[in-house]
Amino acid sequence: MLDELITFIAGDGDDLDSQAARDAACDVLDEVFGDADTWTELTDTAEMTVSRENLLTLLETFLAQYVYNRVPVIAERLSRITDPHAVRQADEEMRQIIQVLVSLRIPNDPFTVDWAGPGGHRIAEDTVRMTYEALQGLDGDIQ
Repeated sequence: MLDELITFIAGDGDDLDSQAARDAACDVLDEVFGDADTWTELTDTAEMTVSRENLLTLLETFLAQYVYNRVPVIAERLSRITDPHAVRQADEEMRQIIQVLVSLRIPNDPFTVDWAGPGGHRIAEDTVRMTYEALQGLDGDIQ
């Protein structure tokens, strides 16, 4: 049902960038609409109404999820941990680090950015780069 919207937002998932964006779009839509299965449920159960005021929050959430999905070394690093509690904690810490990096890169007025153009791509790529740098600083062996 939401596949067309996700494809419009994130592409068709035929490469790493597009798949990361599709997964991020699904996560954001799931956060907004919960477990709704029909259009009626979407309008009746939306936990958040998309407005100009909360668009920044949705954008930050999308970009953070996109960056998390674009850095496959995170999953590889988490797979080295054997304690399930430690995995959850490390995962949450990485998500928080990425969220902070995203909020540092989002301009004060996100409506001035062409998110499909070079400005939006630069913000995303800078955040991915900063995430790798943060991982390298934490781990020392990430290339």
